[in-house]
Amino acid sequence: MRMLYRLWVAFLPLQLLMIIGAVGMTAGVMAALVVVLLRGGIPTAASAANPAQEAALHARLTRDRIAPVFTPEVQFWSPWIMKWSREYGVDPDILATVIQIESCGHYLVNSPAGAQGLFQVMPFHFAEGENMLDPETNAKRGINYLIGGLQRADGHIGLAMAGYNGGWGVIPRGWGRWVTETRNYYRWGSLIYMDALAGKTTQQSEALQSWLNAGGVNLCRQAAQVLAPLQATPNAP
Repeated sequence: MRMLYRLWVAFLPLQLLMIIGAVGMTAGVMAALVVVLLRGGIPTAASAANPAQEAALHARLTRDRIAPVFTPEVQFWSPWIMKWSREYGVDPDILATVIQIESCGHYLVNSPAGAQGLFQVMPFHFAEGENMLDPETNAKRGINYLIGGLQRADGHIGLAMAGYNGGWGVIPRGWGRWVTETRNYYRWGSLIYMDALAGKTTQQSEALQSWLNAGGVNLCRQAAQVLAPLQATPNAP
């Protein structure tokens, strides 16, 4: 036993180095995945800079529906989201992620701060006389603002999401200077979108379940009530 103990003590530094190395490697792999998934590996209107990315974006724009991760209230808007994604050249699942977090498909909702409609757009983004709650008009203003964020963030999905929530000015500031709401938006937006890329369902997405548990479920209930009378009408743009 003493010999085993001495051997264990003798090799303890090596064991610690191996453990530290394993942890470091794991952290490095995770960091690389985040960079690939949230920056260099995701084609968007602002970042499709090579033929492979452009082909991937084209394939996503020509699908029939958004990913299955989104709740039924957001799925209701799938034909419109696909149309808007082709019109503006933005991945449909990025648009669906914004709608999921902002309104859960409740196109008549408004926030205490004054944000309006499906994309929760602030009134000063609209032209005089525009119907802020009209889905087409609301989408036009919301998507244009999102595209501006993607351009300023060099295609980084998480930063663009933060910019959509807190304004473009938060993009260069960094995590440490963001308010909690913007940090949550970055986290939920990034992870829900990643789960959409992975083909997960609503139940399989821990990020979406986290958003629902944080209050999103109430917003989705309201959306379901508003959308119920429209379910019998043709669900197409």
